[in-house]
Amino acid sequence: MKIRVAIAGYGNLGRGVEAAVTHTEDMECVALFTRRDPKTIATATNIPVYHMDDAAGMQDKIDVMILCGGSANDLPCQTPELARYFNVIDSFDTHAKIPEHFANVDAVCKESGKVGIISVGWDPGLFSLNRLMGQAILPTGSDYTFWGKGVSQGHSDAIRRIDGVLDARQYTIPVEEAMNRVRNGENPQLTTRQKHVRECFVVAEDGADLNAIEQAIVTMPNYFADYNTTVHFISMDELKANHNGIPHGGVVFRCGTTGLNNENKHIIEYKLSLDSNPEFTSSVLVAYARAAYRLSQNGENGCKTVFDIAPALLHPSSPEEQRKNLL
Repeated sequence: MKIRVAIAGYGNLGRGVEAAVTHTEDMECVALFTRRDPKTIATATNIPVYHMDDAAGMQDKIDVMILCGGSANDLPCQTPELARYFNVIDSFDTHAKIPEHFANVDAVCKESGKVGIISVGWDPGLFSLNRLMGQAILPTGSDYTFWGKGVSQGHSDAIRRIDGVLDARQYTIPVEEAMNRVRNGENPQLTTRQKHVRECFVVAEDGADLNAIEQAIVTMPNYFADYNTTVHFISMDELKANHNGIPHGGVVFRCGTTGLNNENKHIIEYKLSLDSNPEFTSSVLVAYARAAYRLSQNGENGCKTVFDIAPALLHPSSPEEQRKNLL
């Protein structure tokens, strides 16, 4: 019997989950839930579509619900609400608010007897695991995380809100010199500006004040003011032709020493290069959905993060096969 997966939300992430499940042999998508009119949505693989209000009545038809909403407004409410009825997975990525979100989901899961796994993806998620492992193995050392080159959807949206902007894409780009200093074992102290640059491609309205738009971007607090930022004004055709994808990635380093006198240096480097940020994130969500189902089958409940999940639970093969083929 296959694990019955439901998807909540059908944006880039939801479509990615739908595609990822097609590449598994032990899972199937049985429902898509949306706040829109279900009749207006045609799924790529003909998943039945229901309104979100109907979810609670389908507990016996779903093993795990993968939540594909946004961290700002959707997941803080949706994850604890749906955890009343289902095992749930989300990709909540507001780092500062993870402890609060965990506590909210944990309280509901313990009451409902369900498993919730939050903040699943690559950062937070896989990068978090690598930071934890690096610190555990090399307690004397330093962490470095570089993001990109990739499209930052939040920063792109911030540009689109500026008066006179029709559309925009913003790329976060790591500074190669800074990464090389880390790789060389220099353990540098790096400022925000020294680690990343931001490159913006902007489509402006006809007659818009381009200088004003550029100044609004490069001086925007919390987004661009602390970075060296370059702004390019291009046509809508150029944007669609050259900047239509959502690539991303990054590198996590742990640079540390061992020996009684810290005489030996070691560098751990974990790198991701992603053609599609949402599709890769979706694939991580699907693997952790398998783990949530297995934990639930074993009678566990409560909220978990990637730190709490044994790697064996993510893989479709049996523990015996894993020991034979992967260990």
